[in-house]
Amino acid sequence: MTYKTLIDAATLQSEYQKGAWQIFDCRSYLTDQEKGRLLYQTSHIPDAHFFDMESDLSSQITSISGRHPLPDFETLAQKLSRCGVKQGVQVVVYDDMQGAMASRLWWLLRYMGHGDVAVLDGGLQAWQAFNGKMTDSLPEPSAGDFTVQAPFQNTSYLSTTDIVKKLGLLQIVDARARPRFLGEVEPIDPVAGHIPGSVNRPFQENLSEDGVFKSAQQLAHEWAEQVDLTQPVVHMCGSGVTACHNILAMSHAGFDNSILYAGSWSEWIRDTARPISTQDTK
Repeated sequence: MTYKTLIDAATLQSEYQKGAWQIFDCRSYLTDQEKGRLLYQTSHIPDAHFFDMESDLSSQITSISGRHPLPDFETLAQKLSRCGVKQGVQVVVYDDMQGAMASRLWWLLRYMGHGDVAVLDGGLQAWQAFNGKMTDSLPEPSAGDFTVQAPFQNTSYLSTTDIVKKLGLLQIVDARARPRFLGEVEPIDPVAGHIPGSVNRPFQENLSEDGVFKSAQQLAHEWAEQVDLTQPVVHMCGSGVTACHNILAMSHAGFDNSILYAGSWSEWIRDTARPISTQDTK
């Protein structure tokens, strides 16, 4: 059996096969870019490789880009190959933020054609609660043959130019916290607000109180109340990271009509001529 959206800690423990599965630690913190790597070096799930949000899962910031531009896919493919990823390998990605960071690598792998990738539901906390082993031993490099293929199940993204051209014609869902969406606070980016016409669904709404994803049925019901699921849904956030959490939730609910706005809010505001709203959007 392969896993393409979520996997729980019990299943990972019982089914993991070294070599046939590859695990990636994606812990990342916006306020401390070295913290994730340091925590990984101290303790992580056995055999897990570390992928850094800034240097592995993003490319260099430019004067017109957002905070986390998409990485060079060929370079990322080479890094994945050195970690033993190849077609047919089950990949599991995790963080300690209920998938907020790990879903980025989940989306990237799907975009590069690797559909056998799942986020550890509940993250590292769920693994530890299930008495999962931890280690400080670093895995040895292994040979893979991963190459970029056609995107998996309609996985795609739009540029800021695409958004500008189609503004008013797109269903845009913003995954940021509601106060940021409404422009009441903005702790990260220099401009507050949201793209006119977009709706707000903070990614935390995909989770139950215990930090795992809601059931596929519940997610389908909630998303159907917020968007027209018969039409494409464009997902954004601050920099194209937590938007992937909403894409993951929709995919787990059975809907693969999502599109990522890769640059997201931090790229949108690079040009002061682009419209900004602080009006509530239901």
